[in-house]
Amino acid sequence: MELNTSGIIGQSTTLAGVFKMLSKVAPTDSTVLVTGESGTGKELLVRALHANSSRASKPFVPINCGAIPKELLESELFGHEKGAFTHAIRSRPGRFELADGGTIFLDEIGEMDLSLQVKILRVLQEKEIERVGGTGVKKVDVRIVAATNRDLEHEVHVGHFREDLYYRLNVIPLHLPPLRERGGDVILLATHFLNKFCEKKGRPPLELAPKTARILSAYTWPGNVRELENFMERLSILTDGNVVKPEDLPDKILSQVGEEAETAEDVNLSAEGTNEETAVRVTPSCAAASAGQGEFLWPTLDHLNTMGLTLKDFLETAETKLIEEAIRKANGVKNQAAEYLGIKRTTLVEKLKKYSL
Repeated sequence: MELNTSGIIGQSTTLAGVFKMLSKVAPTDSTVLVTGESGTGKELLVRALHANSSRASKPFVPINCGAIPKELLESELFGHEKGAFTHAIRSRPGRFELADGGTIFLDEIGEMDLSLQVKILRVLQEKEIERVGGTGVKKVDVRIVAATNRDLEHEVHVGHFREDLYYRLNVIPLHLPPLRERGGDVILLATHFLNKFCEKKGRPPLELAPKTARILSAYTWPGNVRELENFMERLSILTDGNVVKPEDLPDKILSQVGEEAETAEDVNLSAEGTNEETAVRVTPSCAAASAGQGEFLWPTLDHLNTMGLTLKDFLETAETKLIEEAIRKANGVKNQAAEYLGIKRTTLVEKLKKYSL
């Protein structure tokens, strides 16, 4: 069955890994803890989890634990009986009852008060709740999925989060990577949002100039997908003409990635001037392999001895060549190069420093 990604857009290898995990976890009833920075789209991922589960036809009930005052959150979660507190003029079911048979999404659970964490633990263990002011318990059949942008292990260490609840929630950890680690997804998403807002505002579609695209790819997007979406809406209003040029971008972006954008342009120009004389040289044995049936010929100890290389030297040389190729292919944009190599941007930056590239 085709995976329902609930509108999550992306083709990067990092996101593909998330989808692979999603397809395995969704059909189960296991509790899932989704982690990721603010703005990465954790709720979309949880909605996809629900949409691909056996509970898809039942309610999906989200609640932001950080947006509701702690004195009201218990009533929101578990409901209350008439007269339980001032203004409780009638009995009211809580989110757990509303989600019966389906999925409840506890967003920003790291903000939850310790006294309430105990009650969430009871729901996980006993599958029952008690309304505020009630005298009996109610059984509920819900799948609990929680999300946070906090480091819950650290919160446990400093005493802000219950250790027992953390382990009950973290049965299946699902991490949504930040936008800066998703390579070409930046431009894919930017184009999608730009088209959406242009259509909404009744103006002709906008295109990204090549250098603009390189700059957007190089920017780290601290606010992730949410920041990118808001920025594309701004461009759809303020951009003159039909092409988004670098001068249309704010100083915040230009000042952060100016050096990398220039590097990207230099690399692009040098790539255009590449010829046989400047191309990476290969050994006769590798050339013979590529000229045959497309098979890869592994080097032998004799090759290393002939070339005077140790294993460490050979591995570093191979890694350097692949990194240089990825940088060229990505026109100098580190996010995209890291995507080609299947590593994180931070890992690539460390290797660039290590090899003085």
